[in-house]
Amino acid sequence: MILRPPVPRSIGIKSAETVCLRCLRKLPRPNVPSRKLFSSNTSPRQGAIAAGKSRTSFTKDYFWTNSVLKETIGAGFSQSRRTVQSAGTTGSNTSSAAATPASTEDVLPHRRRKAAKQQALSEEESKYPIALDASSRLATVSSNLPQRSLRRLFTTYLSLSKPRLSFLVVLSATAAYSLYPVPGLLAPAATATPSLSTLTLFFLTSGTALCSASANAFNMLIEPAHDAKMSRTRNRPLVRKLISTRGAMVFAVACGIVGTGALYYGVNPTTAFLGAANIFLYAGIYTPMKRMSVLNTWVGGIVGGIPPLMGWTAAAGQCAHEGTWQELLFGEGTAGGWLCAALLFAWQFPHFNSLSWSIRDEYKNAGYRMLSWVNPARNGRVALRYSILMFPICIGLSYCGVTDWSYVVTSSAINGWMTWKAWHFWRESGHKGSARGLFWASIWQLPIVLVLAMAQKKGLAERVYRSIFGFSDDDDDFYYDIEDLTEEERNAVLVGENNSSR
Repeated sequence: MILRPPVPRSIGIKSAETVCLRCLRKLPRPNVPSRKLFSSNTSPRQGAIAAGKSRTSFTKDYFWTNSVLKETIGAGFSQSRRTVQSAGTTGSNTSSAAATPASTEDVLPHRRRKAAKQQALSEEESKYPIALDASSRLATVSSNLPQRSLRRLFTTYLSLSKPRLSFLVVLSATAAYSLYPVPGLLAPAATATPSLSTLTLFFLTSGTALCSASANAFNMLIEPAHDAKMSRTRNRPLVRKLISTRGAMVFAVACGIVGTGALYYGVNPTTAFLGAANIFLYAGIYTPMKRMSVLNTWVGGIVGGIPPLMGWTAAAGQCAHEGTWQELLFGEGTAGGWLCAALLFAWQFPHFNSLSWSIRDEYKNAGYRMLSWVNPARNGRVALRYSILMFPICIGLSYCGVTDWSYVVTSSAINGWMTWKAWHFWRESGHKGSARGLFWASIWQLPIVLVLAMAQKKGLAERVYRSIFGFSDDDDDFYYDIEDLTEEERNAVLVGENNSSR
């Protein structure tokens, strides 16, 4: 049976069998409304886009707000959407259809602002000539944490202590402690390695770290208004009001008292005095002097040279006869401690002069009197002069019996590298990347020189050799009779036995 549309009444057809097929084709067809499909899209590509939109409207509200789900399963959905869209665009001859970008995902406003801040911060860090202050980084992390949370409180107080600088201070004190030449008479047996007290080392490191944290917190308390003028320090916790002035003061005083007490009762009074003096020098003299005279850099060099001297006196106190400050600081065998302090003192100038030159305009605007902008020519000469001074200092460590003579060769190679960078810095007046090169050279030079000194400590290689291959017949004279020792040597043996029995 043939289905036909209704014909006009003028024909007067009563049955479809009375009309021939030729006349049936010539009959006018009425405008029958077309059936509306389920989807109103006219092309496979538009259908794919609609399917993608419907899926996005569901996932963006329920799933993609969770970053973990988005990272784990979102990649699969994105890949399938791209496959459908590429299949829909196949066969299209127009370039505009192929160049139509996919719809962007809507982001909640607070997440959009957070992403914009992070992008701006990353761009600022990439353009900044030196690494940003560690305290500023920690303060930024703390500001993004929930208020009144323990983690935020810990991060804020940690930023007050300048952890990167405090770690360097503790490292220099520990290196000097380990470099102290312990007399062989203190060994309980001929095959034992002379060593110092581990408990004393614990009190030395913890007390030095707390004293450094106290000095740094006092430094931030004195100059928050000036820190706000520099890009490197304007994100510090007191500048951003992440902690009250009273809270920072309590933290600084508490760290100073506890740190000095740990050095006094756990090490010796001389080391405790040096720790307290360093807090006063850094916060009371160096910090206000930065706005008065360029000599503040020399005062800062003294502050950096005291921690190695603290490590040396902590070790010497375990082998001293009376333990007075005259004996620990100016007695026999104290030259090594002063050389370690001189090493850190000399290192300050190539390190800080290159750092300050890179941001000399900010120092000038903040009112800090630095050689980098007051006298740029002298700034380069001073950096080069103290880089050369590190050669005789390292040679003096070997001459005084602190390290083996092989240390002269290894340390000279590292010192020569930094001196070459300092010469380039002086010749180019800080331009052509010479300031940045010297800054990073100083960052690597100090830990390498200290590690080499500890690895090449006087007699360490010989003790390692004997521990592996044993003693030869020629080493019989290593054993001694206490009756043949002098009175001073007997006292040293007794002191060593007392320290080892603690």
